[in-house]
Amino acid sequence: MSKIIQKVKGTRDFYPEEMAQRQWLISKLRVASEAFGYRQYDGPCLEQIELYAAKSGEELVKEQAFVFDDRGGDPITLRPELTPTISRMVASQQNQLTFPLRWWSFGPFWRYERPQKGRTREFFQWNIDQIGSDSVLADAELLAVAARFFREVGLSSDLVQLRVNDRELMDAELMNLGLDEVQKTAILRLIDRLDKLPIDVWEKMVLEAGLTETQLRGLQGLLENKLLWKNSPRLVQLFDILEDLGESAYVSYDPRIIRGLDYYTGVVFEAHDTKGEFRAILGGGHYADLVADVGGKPTPGVGFAMGDVVIMLILEKYGLLPSRDMDPQALFMTIFDETTQAASLALAAELRQAGFKVLMSEIDRLGKQFRYADRIGMRRVLVLGPSEIEKGLVVVKDLKSGEQVEVERQQLISMLSA
Repeated sequence: MSKIIQKVKGTRDFYPEEMAQRQWLISKLRVASEAFGYRQYDGPCLEQIELYAAKSGEELVKEQAFVFDDRGGDPITLRPELTPTISRMVASQQNQLTFPLRWWSFGPFWRYERPQKGRTREFFQWNIDQIGSDSVLADAELLAVAARFFREVGLSSDLVQLRVNDRELMDAELMNLGLDEVQKTAILRLIDRLDKLPIDVWEKMVLEAGLTETQLRGLQGLLENKLLWKNSPRLVQLFDILEDLGESAYVSYDPRIIRGLDYYTGVVFEAHDTKGEFRAILGGGHYADLVADVGGKPTPGVGFAMGDVVIMLILEKYGLLPSRDMDPQALFMTIFDETTQAASLALAAELRQAGFKVLMSEIDRLGKQFRYADRIGMRRVLVLGPSEIEKGLVVVKDLKSGEQVEVERQQLISMLSA
């Protein structure tokens, strides 16, 4: 017997049960996106590496991207994120587009990661952006979209929080501590790693970046100041708008939220489970220069991305994922015997024409067909035997409750639709 070839490390197989749950997730994020007027788009899975070298950061380009040469010798990569792609798309047709744009997408991405809980090398991601508006209302709208999604999947504000900060605020506060531009860039990246390092290691790295003990203590004071947002007119306005939108319960201030990607310039945010058991659910923020960095005219934008791995783990933890059974509205049409096959096929065709999903199996013992239907998660089974055909009836059996009823053939569709 030959050896089974294993899947590539860090990738996942999606059997029909998992695929159904992924499609359910897509339906929920679609509702949240389209409730605010966002339109679906997509870009290629292959991009030139220089697109990410523009602003995504050295770590992503050099350590996380799957880079290879095409046959012409140019370095290309499997896309590790989508924000540079949407910026390129906007730049290429900037004069033909009507702003602000509201676009969303869901598709596959790849990063060279060490596979672990909540992180894979191949993942699917929801991306949603508003491009062309520099207003606080745009920032608030994206946070409201995220909150709407959490509500759609059953995650209350007690279970998840959108934690926000302002990069401009942090720039100003770090300058007040006496940091120069090189130190400020290094410290912002270290703040983004604060939760990933032991505190003594983190403090040592801060001092190695050139800060004094006094500056270190001042930095720690900033990161503990939950009222620091009041020094940011943009955040003050943001929280007022979220209050008007009825989404303030989902959003809170956290001075430790920085976002590691270099292109963020204003409000930034992440969503986390309140118990702190998982990685960030989603992350995003305001970017002012990315479209210009890929050759277009300066155009502001705000957006976020959410991978499918962490959110599915959280939904599973709280029992919020849908059942892996077949669609409860699907029907299983049995074949009583060879003499009734034609009538059963005709009834199945009629039901499909009426919009029902109907499964059938090969002719076999009726009991075996029932056991098969039960094992694949079917709920309702139809029987059309010689007696039923003669009387103009169909037997409908609910496998979950065991209830069985006889329905007039002419009333079957209305009964099943009720």
